[in-house]
Parts: sequence; structure tokens; C-alpha cells
Amino acid sequence: MINWREYIESDPKVMYGKPVITGTRIPIDLILEKLSDGESTDELLDAYPRLSKEGIAAVLAYATDAVRNDHISKKYWKNSGKKSKTVSL
Repeated sequence: MINWREYIESDPKVMYGKPVITGTRIPIDLILEKLSDGESTDELLDAYPRLSKEGIAAVLAYATDAVRNDHISKKYWKNSGKKSKTVSL
């Protein structure tokens, strides 16, 4: 897996500290949202010239680490109104 720390940074002076692609103002949540909406890697690269394939891979690796390390608030799941048979907290 790619080392996302080489491609993602968080600086309080950039986008209020949201994680972004290093050297840009492209927040990683935007990339994740666009991917989940069905945009292809090529479409993202065309829309954001400063983005690279490695940057997109880093965003996915960051999301994987966040989920693996349970950075998703348990409060969200409790208050989402959705019941899941497979999620154990």
C-alpha cells in the first residue's frame, strides 16, 4: 500500500486544517466524494491538473487507515437512524 503521508498534509492555514493533497488546496474528502459518485481516475486527473494517480491512491490509503483505526465516530453510527447487522462497535 502507498504511504499516504507522503501525499497528504494537514495545515491549519490551508483549508482550515482539512487533510489535502500536499502542495494543493484539494481536500481529500472531495476526491473521495467524487470517486464515490462514479468519477473515474482519468476524469479527476483532467479536472485537477495538480492531482496525480499516486495522490488518488494516497487518498484511498488514508481512508483505509481511517476506517481501520476507527476514526469514524461511533456517535455517528448510533445517531444515524440506520441499523446494521454487521457493524459491531
